[in-house]
Amino acid sequence: MNHINIHRHDAVVILEIARRERFNSLDVATAQELRKAGLQLARDRDVRAVILRGEGGVFCSGADLKYIRDGGDDRDLGYLTPEARDRGSGYGRVFKMILEYIHSTISEIRRAPKPFIAAVDGPAAAGGFGLAMSCDLVIASDESWFEWAYLNTGLSGAESSTFFLPRLVGFHKAMELALLSPRLTAADALELGLINEVHPRQDLVDRSLELAGMLASRPTTAVGVAKKLINRAAGMDRLDVHLDAELDELARIADGPNFAEGIDAFFAKRPPEFDIE
Repeated sequence: MNHINIHRHDAVVILEIARRERFNSLDVATAQELRKAGLQLARDRDVRAVILRGEGGVFCSGADLKYIRDGGDDRDLGYLTPEARDRGSGYGRVFKMILEYIHSTISEIRRAPKPFIAAVDGPAAAGGFGLAMSCDLVIASDESWFEWAYLNTGLSGAESSTFFLPRLVGFHKAMELALLSPRLTAADALELGLINEVHPRQDLVDRSLELAGMLASRPTTAVGVAKKLINRAAGMDRLDVHLDAELDELARIADGPNFAEGIDAFFAKRPPEFDIE
């Protein structure tokens, strides 16, 4: 794999996004690799706990906006029908290609009969935020930060973020985080209940391995059943339906003029000027 690293520590595995030069963002190839690795680890009976992290002091910044702005890679379009390949000049098609794999990864994390721990260092924004929130436990360094971020570029939200936010923080706080998109420190996220623990950056890897080792030592079948029951109580049976709705809505919005303005403003490092559509 080119941008996904797997480090084994007995029954614990670290699944690492390794694309630091692009802030560990996900193009189609990296999203494919992440989905493949996540699926394999979720179903590997010798793996009893998984740590999801990013390389080099960055967790994940979501879908790669530069890749999307550039129209993707023709080599990644091979599985699409000719009609889909020829569809329009907007950005929705490329977004959809990436999100299909990210959403599949999130679904596997939730279905896996073993715990997934997000170990967040540095930014977890947009899709990175969603990936972290989809894990069973989230620990963070004191130099991490969290941002929903979608509206900053004129998007509606995806990668499970609109599903998990109201379940984690309640309805009105979820609206605040989505509509105002404040940048949350690790301490803010801990206070809101978005994450479980905060540690100094230099201790994060050791603590994540310690926590995963504790979970791996617990009775495997009982852990899986407990996770399944809590998933059911939290309405996780609706997750896949919601992920499909997020994908369709974001792809539609990404084809509109406000995202075109948002992505131009993002790379120009200027405030966007959105139209009322």
